[in-house]
Amino acid sequence: MLAFRQMKSTDLDKSTSKPDEDCSADQMDLAVNRIIRTLRGGKPARLPGLGTITPGKKWAFQPEQNDR
Repeated sequence: MLAFRQMKSTDLDKSTSKPDEDCSADQMDLAVNRIIRTLRGGKPARLPGLGTITPGKKWAFQPEQNDR
């Protein structure tokens, strides 16, 4: 292993982060990118359990109606 002062910041990030955290961050990044891509394509994006974001001049959020 490299001495601490010889490590690049990317090496330091890799050595201090946990694999589960990296995986979760990657999955969140993919989900957000899919939502934005859908909205930019002019289609509504559904967020299960939360509601729907509809595109337009301003994006609008419509919460889900829970009948409980």
